[in-house]
Amino acid sequence: MPALKRFANPDVTRAVANLVWLGLERLTQIGVAIAISGVLARYFGPDVFGKWQYANTLLLVLSPITWVCGAEILVPTIVHRPPEQLGTVLGSAFALRLSVSVAALLLTWAGIVAATSAGFADPLVGAMLAGLAVTMLFREPLVGVINAWLQSMTYSKPQLITSMTTAIAKAILVWLLVRAAAAPARFGWLWALESAVIGVVLIVYYMRSDVGKPGGKLGWRLDRALFRHFATAGTVFWLGLICMYLFLKLDRLMLERAISFADLGRYSAAQQLNENWITLALMLAQTLAPAFVYRIRDLAQLRRNMWRLTAMTAALMIAGACVLDLLAGFIIRRVFGPNFEEAVDIFRWAVWLSVPAGIEAIGNLIVLKYQAKFVLLSKWLLALAVACVVNLFAIAHMGAYGALVGLAAGYLAAASVNFYYIRFKLRS
Repeated sequence: MPALKRFANPDVTRAVANLVWLGLERLTQIGVAIAISGVLARYFGPDVFGKWQYANTLLLVLSPITWVCGAEILVPTIVHRPPEQLGTVLGSAFALRLSVSVAALLLTWAGIVAATSAGFADPLVGAMLAGLAVTMLFREPLVGVINAWLQSMTYSKPQLITSMTTAIAKAILVWLLVRAAAAPARFGWLWALESAVIGVVLIVYYMRSDVGKPGGKLGWRLDRALFRHFATAGTVFWLGLICMYLFLKLDRLMLERAISFADLGRYSAAQQLNENWITLALMLAQTLAPAFVYRIRDLAQLRRNMWRLTAMTAALMIAGACVLDLLAGFIIRRVFGPNFEEAVDIFRWAVWLSVPAGIEAIGNLIVLKYQAKFVLLSKWLLALAVACVVNLFAIAHMGAYGALVGLAAGYLAAASVNFYYIRFKLRS
């Protein structure tokens, strides 16, 4: 009966519904990403696909620069401020994120021109990145700000439905461009178009909501004091996230100088499937975090829950890795085609990275629970340094497999910091 009463609570019901939509959106995004990668890999071939993956890697390394004033700062500010100040909060966050995003985009374009002119970068990679980088103008300034407002109400359904719809539409447009034999450089602009459409739809939704101003006006205002607060608050978390994403893509950044784009394309194909598997598998454990970690105050109970979550995640990752290892040849050939045969063995090794990645993610829940921002930054700085040193030696002797060794070493370093912090924080 108490359980039924909890689910009858409108806040709990809203949270569960929000979680269901989040799961559907993640599954849709993963399915669409795999489908698009398969279509592009067959159309581009290993060499051009390697350049496409490298351009995406550069984007994912650059994008965290625009994550200033993250959700961990913006959402609590929205919740704790009076409703009449919502326009000021969102307007100040938008102004900050837009200014940073415009600067990041201009610097990216300038870097592309300089690197290609000097012969340091492949012209096709630069052309692909030029279109992909436009997503930075819309993802954080528009989509991120509105999504923070929706998160503050535990109601992300509008953003998730829009994201799912545009992802499917993007997949259809990719297929149409392939049928039309479009130039590879044009595909990056589809990602820019997708982010722009999501931003516009969410802005329209906000203006038509109850908080929107009469007459459909946005009602956002800039407050200089709040602007300065957003620019400085959360800086350590922001730097930590930049280091984390740099670590996650360091293997491809360093491999680009050591192997051909064709081999990089095969490696990236295997890693993309592996990263989607890790994301999907971690969703189950992460959905349990609010109930079993964030809301638990008793240290003994929290220690027990952490051990259980870690064991459950490790078992899930090991079981999934075993299955994917056995099916590696079938999966790679079905998704990417016969030109990616060399990716099969890489995928077989890569799937086992999910075990340390999963254990690290569970340990990170305690870091997030106690908002240990310097621990987060130190952890990813250490992981980045360890992976860089290992890559320097391992890639030279093992090629693409050396990059997997570097990732494994970095994950183990990050997990070690988590375990040390957990022992310190949860000691009796």
